[in-house]
Amino acid sequence: MRLIGLAVILTAGLSLTPLAAEAQSAGKVYRIGFILTAAPDEAGHLVKALDEGLRELGYVEGRNIVFERRFAEGKQERLPPLAAELVRLNVDIIVTGSNPVIAAVKQATAKIPVVMAASRDPVGSGFVASVARPGGNITGLANDPAPEILGKNLELLKEAIPRASRVALLWNPVPPGAGTYRNAVESAARKLGVTLQPVEVRGRNEFEGAFAAMVRERADGVVVIPDAVLFSARNQVALLAARHRLPAMYFQREHAEAGGLMSYGSNLAHQFRRAAVYVDKILRGAKPGDLAVEQPTNFELVINLKTAKALGLTIPQTLLLQAAQVIE
Repeated sequence: MRLIGLAVILTAGLSLTPLAAEAQSAGKVYRIGFILTAAPDEAGHLVKALDEGLRELGYVEGRNIVFERRFAEGKQERLPPLAAELVRLNVDIIVTGSNPVIAAVKQATAKIPVVMAASRDPVGSGFVASVARPGGNITGLANDPAPEILGKNLELLKEAIPRASRVALLWNPVPPGAGTYRNAVESAARKLGVTLQPVEVRGRNEFEGAFAAMVRERADGVVVIPDAVLFSARNQVALLAARHRLPAMYFQREHAEAGGLMSYGSNLAHQFRRAAVYVDKILRGAKPGDLAVEQPTNFELVINLKTAKALGLTIPQTLLLQAAQVIE
């Protein structure tokens, strides 16, 4: 295993604070709402990352914070009622996952502070007015500095499979900002001379048909646009890609760990840990609209050599040398 460092822009005023005992109101117990699309077992490491980040800042569940955790179990239609439930509970702050969750919470409240742990194109998606000055009640972290990062994913897949001339694009068109990411991959495909085959999925019941369509169209591989539904079903997606012998490129490392060929993107667990800094700042009186959205500057490449061997692929040494982790 080879590790490379992650560099993160530390937004002004968001450096880690001392243990928050002196900053918190004496005896105050804060109620933190937490809502994700995934099921608890699919997102346990993200829950743990946020908990650890808060603990480092002096927040301990059962002592000065209590959680109201809600999980949609991979069903996007459950997000609006879950968000409304947290609002009715009058929580002090809400921590969210990806764009479908943020959209549901935004619809439910314009008053309760909201921390995005993993947003995509938050300005283009209408969550914040700008990265530097979000305005309103929402701030937090973005997954990437721009949608064009998905073009890099296609480049890496092409480097791993030089013969690839037709690549499927697995994406969910529902979440805000999804179309912008599709456009970015299409632009990269034109530059690389690759024919792109967009395949839509909105729920787990559509995965089988989507992969069958890729095979019918003779796709040489597939790029998966980051999405909460696909993330929560990452084991199923990896199994289908393996069954149909389709090399797949993902954004989150969790997909590669589940058996996907490669991933290239920001570290999701790290972002949930960083979200604790925003929670601390807001609970101590900062306004969400004044806290700039934090963006990652470096990304990690993860390669699953076990999957590559099963597919009969030889990953170029140039790629292996770039990897933050090689799974063998």
